Amino acid sequence: MAILYRKYRPGNWEEVVNQNHIKITLTQEIAGNKTAHAYLFSGPRGVGKTTIARVLAKSVNCEKLQSGKYEPCGKCARCEEILAGRSLDIIEIDAASHTGVDNVRENIIAAARVASSRAKYKVFIIDEIHMLSISAFNALLKTLEEPPQNVIFILCTTEVHKIPATIISRCERFDFKRISVSDQVKKLSYIIRKENIKISKEILESVARHSEGHMRDAESLLGQIIAIGGKEISLEEADLVIPRSDIKEAINLLKLLQKKDAGAAIELVNKVIDEGVDLRRFVDDSIELIRKVMIIKINPSLADKLGLEMGESMEMEVNKIVAILELKQILDFIEALGEARNKINTSFISQLPIEIAIAKVCSSVRAGSPASPVPPPPLVSNPAPLVNNSTPPMASQARAANPTPTSISNQSSNVNIDSETIIAKWHEVLAKVKQHNHSLSFILRVCEPRDVNAGRICLAFKYKFHKERISENKIKILVEGVLKDVYGQNLFIDAIVDENIKTNGNGASKTQAAAPLPPKPVSQPSTPVPQQDGQAGKQDVSADSSYAKAADDKNNAIDNLLKTFGGKVVK
Repeated sequence: MAILYRKYRPGNWEEVVNQNHIKITLTQEIAGNKTAHAYLFSGPRGVGKTTIARVLAKSVNCEKLQSGKYEPCGKCARCEEILAGRSLDIIEIDAASHTGVDNVRENIIAAARVASSRAKYKVFIIDEIHMLSISAFNALLKTLEEPPQNVIFILCTTEVHKIPATIISRCERFDFKRISVSDQVKKLSYIIRKENIKISKEILESVARHSEGHMRDAESLLGQIIAIGGKEISLEEADLVIPRSDIKEAINLLKLLQKKDAGAAIELVNKVIDEGVDLRRFVDDSIELIRKVMIIKINPSLADKLGLEMGESMEMEVNKIVAILELKQILDFIEALGEARNKINTSFISQLPIEIAIAKVCSSVRAGSPASPVPPPPLVSNPAPLVNNSTPPMASQARAANPTPTSISNQSSNVNIDSETIIAKWHEVLAKVKQHNHSLSFILRVCEPRDVNAGRICLAFKYKFHKERISENKIKILVEGVLKDVYGQNLFIDAIVDENIKTNGNGASKTQAAAPLPPKPVSQPSTPVPQQDGQAGKQDVSADSSYAKAADDKNNAIDNLLKTFGGKVVK
């Protein structure tokens, strides 16, 4: 069987995977007949430098290329010669084995002076150009600056910093990027369809992750999997070839840290070591994973640019973790594992620093250290007088949390609100919910408020676990209380799942993106909103004091204690 990366090497611009920023520029130059005399392609291995150089050479020499077009026909004599590697006018040189000045004079300078035999342009494709000696670069310099007519130089390198600035300044430079997991999966899916082999998308994502952005590596690894045999390859068979992935175990470790299950987390680390995984690499993968979670928590739009790519299935797992963890917990995890990583080399038990870090993270009190000084509660200028209500507080809260059907219908009949009003004030809902439950505000930020009918708001979510989260009784009570506070009417929520929702760069749906968050308000209405824990018989802290505590780092300890144990601030 032919080597996959050679068999499926792109032969035109449409087949080139990714690198759109380079394809657009070069195709416009070809269509406008404005090609340069020298190009410099730099970037990692296996991302398409030589491939694009060959496609460029084929395009400029295609006999049937029409004016204003850039795609080579692939059928004329010149295209077939270049595709088969028989063209005398397309000269590929490996600079790693021709480093001396004499080789440059004989193979490049002298050959460039000879007119092309058949093709319109004579094209020199020089791989690993950084391997040339200084004298060879100096000899090439003048020819590169003023080459003979109809000669094009394409220099390819993986280490552009080793090339003299005088060479770089005489070329059009293009920097190639690593290929994303999603783009690699598309190309691998195309290959297995052509090969008539069934492989699950999970296996293809695993292959793409292990290639680390190098398309040629991914195709080589896929070729090894296909060599196992059979028309359908299972995950167990693929695992025989695919190098072990530590990302899944890193996700499991993060879940255990979130649950504060120190025993299971330490057991997981020791199991990974027993299976032969390098501990430093595993910790590095775990820190990189937690970093991605942190970036998503801070700004979801940065995750694709700065975060680790893991494929669709694992991205779903990460999103579940993001919805649960608080930013402070994430920072604690990164700091603890980072310190432990630096101590691995000096520890006589390699995993001991990691185990200590796990124990510290899991034993920390969520509400803050009890020994920390508790600041006095803020003074209220006009405290509300205590009213002796004959109705027990627990009974009144129970009636508010579980209204009878008659009361619901009466309240719904008095509702007079439309979807435009809901969307206009949705940013206020997010701000108020964030005061009581930070992760809940993240879920609501990626939902889409839709129509309002008889006092019920339809909220559409892209993922099922977001819909299940918002449908929990205590969460519904919290959200509906905030809705009443913002809109001044009794509103109830219905949650649905719509996988066709498209989110914008900030992680919010198009509906929400129209309403930017306002600056932090000076004061909040005094209407009480049920807290996340929903403990009956406990009066919630007012919105003003809750907002002040959330804004002031010094008040985090008392704020978390109040939320955890359902306390209240009294004068």
